[in-house]
Formats: sequence, structure tokens, C-alpha cells
Amino acid sequence: MAHDPSERYARCDVSEYRQIEKVVERVEPEFVYHLAAEFGRRNGEDFYETLWRTNAIGTKNVLRLQEARGFRMVFASSSEIYGEYRGLMSESVPERLPLHQLNDYAISKWVNELQVRNSAMRTGTETVRVRIFNTYGPGEFYSPFRSVACIFVYHAMHHMPYDVFLNHRRSSTYIDDTIAALQALVKRFKTGEVYNICGDECHSIKRLSDLVLEKTGSNKRLARYKKTEAFNTLVKRGDNRKAKRDLGWAPRVRLEDGIERTIEWQRRVYFGGREA
Repeated sequence: MAHDPSERYARCDVSEYRQIEKVVERVEPEFVYHLAAEFGRRNGEDFYETLWRTNAIGTKNVLRLQEARGFRMVFASSSEIYGEYRGLMSESVPERLPLHQLNDYAISKWVNELQVRNSAMRTGTETVRVRIFNTYGPGEFYSPFRSVACIFVYHAMHHMPYDVFLNHRRSSTYIDDTIAALQALVKRFKTGEVYNICGDECHSIKRLSDLVLEKTGSNKRLARYKKTEAFNTLVKRGDNRKAKRDLGWAPRVRLEDGIERTIEWQRRVYFGGREA
């Protein structure tokens, strides 16, 4: 994608302190959303050097700037930090039980949370952590490392086979609902808090695939069914009650509606609006 030409856009590598420092000096922010990260399990295993530079060193750089300048921050963590935990994923679980993350991406996001907490303890920085669950929707350009919804839609529309893991379930969140939760944090900021941002429905990966095949009119034989994927959490059942209570927020877009919007967006981007 091309870089944004607007004056408000600034490009930098968050893992390079001088670059992110220059941006912060120019903007002088009071409130920062730190979403910069290398994303995804497979990406983290294949490109682990970049993952650790961006996620660990990059977050440390942002924290050092926060310590010096005093801005408030929302840090984007991930549902991956819950690892192989199979119960209801409430925010307090990591405080009560030892967790075993299953890949470098998950480990890096838990390290980031510890970095944030350590900075707050040592210097009094004010940060809220959000654990984002399987966000999908328009604006997510395809790559093999993207969300399962993005991959299924792209493959179905391009008549490419894809794997469906029958024993896996997810609490997917449409992008607009995730953004609404992040926006709510500005006025309802409680330093030190952590929130799960996830949909209400914990659906099977097969249900997601069935919706994609139905709404794209694709051949059902594109789906290759397998039981499980190695080193991947089977069930991510997110508990969003705390976010609903504290942020006055609730997810509004149903999975079927979100998939329809994702298909329409990919159709415009990859086919100029024509049927695939």
C-alpha cells in the first residue's frame, strides 16, 4: 500500500528510538494508541527477529518516551496471551493461573504487558491494556499471515482451497466494534486496567467457513477439513463483560453481517466490484 500523503501522516520504525522520538516530538501527544506490532503466529515464527525487534524493543521505546513526556496510552495486547487456557478467558485469569503461550507472537504480547506494568510500577506511567480477539473486516489486505476471516474470504473468492480446523472456536470481533471500544477508552480511561475486546458469539471455525462459502457462492470443496492445528489454542471464549460495564460498549455487528461487509470490500479491492 502507498504511504498516506497527508500532513498528519508520519512514517517511522517503532523499533528505532530516534525515529519514534522524532514523531513524538513533532506531535506532542496527550494520548497514544500503541498498536504497532508484528502480528500473527505464523508471521512470528517465520520472521521472529522482526517480531521481537518491533514488539519488545519497539514497546520499550514507546514506554521510554511515555516516561519522559507523560502521555496516557492504550496498549494493544492480544487474546493470544491466554495460551492454551480452555475456560472463559476473563481478564483476571493471568493473575490467578500460570499460562503457557504457544508461539513467539503470544509470548511477545505477554512480555509487552509485563513491560507496561513494570513501567507503571517504576515510574507511574498511565496505560490501559486491551486484549483484542480475532478482529476482522474491511481494510485488511490479504496475506497468508492475516486473520482467518480475511484468508477464508480471499481464498473462496479466488477459488483457492483452504484449511478448516474443526475443533477450533473463536470470539471474532468486527473492526467497527473494536474501534468503538478503543474510542470509548478516551473518556473512560482507568489507568492500570485491562479489557478484553471481543464479540458475544464464540463460533466454530467451520461456521465461519460455511458463512464465507454461502455468501461468496463458492464451491464447498474448497474447504479442507482437519481436526486441529498444532500450537494453536483450540477455543478462545472471550469474556467481554468488564468492557461492557466500564466502557459503556457492546459489539453490534453479527458475524454473518460482518462477513458480508468483508466480502463486499474484498470484491471492490480485488475485482473492481465485479463478481469473483
